[in-house]
Amino acid sequence: MRGRRMTKKIGFIGLGVLGSAMVPNLIESGFEVVGFDVRPEILTELGLFGMTSGTSPRDIAERSDIIITCLPTIEILHEVYGGQDGIDKADEKDQIVIETSTFPVEEKEKANSFMIDAGKRMLDCPVSGNRVLAVKKQLTAFASGDESAYQEAEEVIQGFASRCFYVGTFGSGMKMKFCANILNLVHNSVAAEVMVLGMKSGLDPKMIHQVISGSGSSSSMFETRGAMMANNNYVHEGMNFSIPIKDSRFISDHAHNLRVPTPIYQAALQPYYAAVAQGHHDEDAAAVCAAMERAANCERTDEETSDNEF
Repeated sequence: MRGRRMTKKIGFIGLGVLGSAMVPNLIESGFEVVGFDVRPEILTELGLFGMTSGTSPRDIAERSDIIITCLPTIEILHEVYGGQDGIDKADEKDQIVIETSTFPVEEKEKANSFMIDAGKRMLDCPVSGNRVLAVKKQLTAFASGDESAYQEAEEVIQGFASRCFYVGTFGSGMKMKFCANILNLVHNSVAAEVMVLGMKSGLDPKMIHQVISGSGSSSSMFETRGAMMANNNYVHEGMNFSIPIKDSRFISDHAHNLRVPTPIYQAALQPYYAAVAQGHHDEDAAAVCAAMERAANCERTDEETSDNEF
């Protein structure tokens, strides 16, 4: 299997919070990776893992068998797929492109139109998980689009995700991701609520985390972000509130268009807004706990902070 994987050259465009964590796992899985990002420092950093660098999306496409994109904004999505040096300008036909970002379905469909015109096959394949999980190769991928393209690309997806599923026609991946993101955010906010209630009741936060983790009351969010809450330490490389706040607009619009009420999700968003307003934007989203501590008048001091271990 490893020998067969080595024959595939993977192009990776977008080396931000998640992308930069996914590339080392692809290399470790036996793939040759050529990457592109507008920040030269991340290209240098990932070069230490064995990644080579490209000069544009078109250059990446011309040098790759399969392309993966992980992008921060809708504008960059369309520039990468259909811009002056976009993927669509490369002549390689029948090439598979795996789009892992979180954007509205209609925006991904616009990007897909560039790929169809260029004779390429695009998979809508968002991933569930944060940077901590990406580093550990514990992402979950929701692939949608042409099923034969998915079958050809499945081993590549397994190079950065521990769990991958084919969920249907193009756009179904994003619909599944919206559902997963709602659960992630709600679990995070309710984990913070539980930690604050427990602390103000006189319980030790680390004991709360230890006792609940692994039980029927636990969740992946409680076990990863709850550890940061217990340590009163919300600083982690590459993690901040920008992604969940961005995604919340897409999710809310999607639910609005379908006339589906999401009252629990909307309630769980409020601590996120409070945390950003209180100055926690550049910290991990586990800092909703700090916002709730302030609301409950039981804020911990800096002396009550411990190192995070992941």
